Amino acid sequence: MHELRSEFRLTILLQATKFPKATYMYWQKRFEQKNPNASLEKKIQKIFDEHQGNYGYRRIQLALKAQGIKVNQKKVRRIMGKLGLKGTIGRVAKNLIHRRFYTSIPHQKVTTDTSEFKYYERDKNKQLVIKKLYLDPFLDMFNGEILAYRLSERPNAKAIMDAQKEAMDRTDDCPYRRTFHSDQGWAYQMKAYKKQLIKQNIFQSMSRKGNCFDNSPMENFFGLLKQEMYYGVTYASFKQLKQAIEDWIHYYNHHRIKTKLGCSPIQYREQMTA
Repeated sequence: MHELRSEFRLTILLQATKFPKATYMYWQKRFEQKNPNASLEKKIQKIFDEHQGNYGYRRIQLALKAQGIKVNQKKVRRIMGKLGLKGTIGRVAKNLIHRRFYTSIPHQKVTTDTSEFKYYERDKNKQLVIKKLYLDPFLDMFNGEILAYRLSERPNAKAIMDAQKEAMDRTDDCPYRRTFHSDQGWAYQMKAYKKQLIKQNIFQSMSRKGNCFDNSPMENFFGLLKQEMYYGVTYASFKQLKQAIEDWIHYYNHHRIKTKLGCSPIQYREQMTA
């Protein structure tokens, strides 16, 4: 009886509003359907929050891809629009270094960048799957020493911010105003990244867009690292590759002789500041 009354009221309502019943039934069915993108929406929201709102749809699509989730940029952009997520990017800093990499003062000029490494793991079906590791180091232009770094399984703001803080703490003894250089990557345009530099009265410098030579000390370091411990070697896990990089950076800082210095980076700094 209740169902008949409800049906009767619906009929009266549709007639009064001249709304087609077929159209009403269609939308009712659509509203009752479960959201097929519910899981994806949660993942997009999580990535957006983890990066403090600094990821747009392109970077979120790449972050999803790194997690093994294949989805095109249009769909990511559409979902972000639905969720009201808008990626924000700060202003690009001037190129204050301008390829003047030399300094006779330790901890005065610091540069950074991110580099990607691949390793291989087997999935449940014992098929080889390509995974990635990301290295975020901060290098002292005075002697080429790696002051701080972080290793992570995907690009993320926390790893860069943690390494930045350690590098700022390590260079706090510099008697002159410091300069932190980088490319124009999303991480270095983050408000949080810039805020920490301003708080410590540190100049921020950025390479010109698409010009890797503006950050050649960092590029040279990555090239050396990959040539000596990465190329020609297959790593079977994140842990294995992480350990290999950590061991090599320790060797590079403490023992590997740099030709132009005549000793290792740390040995040179200790000699010059003794």
